Amino acid sequence: MVQSPTPKKRRRGRLFRFSSALVVLLAVAGYLLVQYVTGGRGGPGCKVVSGKDDGQAYEFSQEQTMNAATIAAVGTGRGMPERAVTIALATALQESQLVNIQHGDLDSLGLFQQRPSQGWGTKKEILDPTYAAGVFYEHLAKVNDYQRLPLTVAAQRVQRSGYPEAYAKHEPEAALLSAALTGQAAATLTCQGLPDTTQTAVGPDAVRAALVRDFGRTVLKETGAEVTGGGSASKESKESKDKSKAKAESTPTPSASAAGGSSTVTLPVGSGSTRTGWQLAHWAVANSSVLHIERVSYAGREWAAGSADDPWHSTATKASGGVRIVTSRQGGEK
Repeated sequence: MVQSPTPKKRRRGRLFRFSSALVVLLAVAGYLLVQYVTGGRGGPGCKVVSGKDDGQAYEFSQEQTMNAATIAAVGTGRGMPERAVTIALATALQESQLVNIQHGDLDSLGLFQQRPSQGWGTKKEILDPTYAAGVFYEHLAKVNDYQRLPLTVAAQRVQRSGYPEAYAKHEPEAALLSAALTGQAAATLTCQGLPDTTQTAVGPDAVRAALVRDFGRTVLKETGAEVTGGGSASKESKESKDKSKAKAESTPTPSASAAGGSSTVTLPVGSGSTRTGWQLAHWAVANSSVLHIERVSYAGREWAAGSADDPWHSTATKASGGVRIVTSRQGGEK
């Protein structure tokens, strides 16, 4: 005869079921929290390594790296030092994990979790990574002697966070990202570069527009790309050409050529501007997925899409003419 469970065993059974349900609930809550913070984006697709050959390395998603590149470009475009870029990247890593999230505490938004109600801008402005980075730097520049302050102190004077000590833990990874994305450390950033099939704006025009968006017109002047060979050509008026010739030659001017299904965009870099060249090269790698960039070459080194685990490799010849970006027009260049 099967005996009925004793009251003690029934209590143990209920406790076990309750504990199991609680574990499942906590797991689901943890998953939802990650999705909330990251927006449900995929896993790592990029890697940044130390330029000091000390084995230090961090992995990020392509989206995180692209946002980091925008933050760095906006900073250098404003003449901010590398330390400012490191502070900005550490702040964004803590606030949003470098994902442009559309929610947060109260009315906080975007990469830096800035609040429209606190005068940071409109919702639309804050959700523009270029704007968000720019307004962060505006506030940071007003912090007296911020370059000498501990990172967490400098970031807190801008952010006014309830957890100011949290910024410090992101300084090592922010420093490596900053060194790569400001061009201080050569050939230290690589990405898978798998094409984002949802993007239709690709090709030389899209590359030029993205460069101007992030760096500003004073660093990379906007010009029409001349495409020859197997591709279509975007027209540049005679008036625009005359204006371009009249501007200072020290400003890099994107040019383009095409063959088959790819276009090559060349960004001139002066012989004494190696750091600028590596910033542009790393920026292109960071944006490779969205802009369908297949290869990036600079200073005798080349990166190719689909090789995130491989370092930049040496090319047979040291290409002249600056940073060369090979893009695929598949996806909808108009």
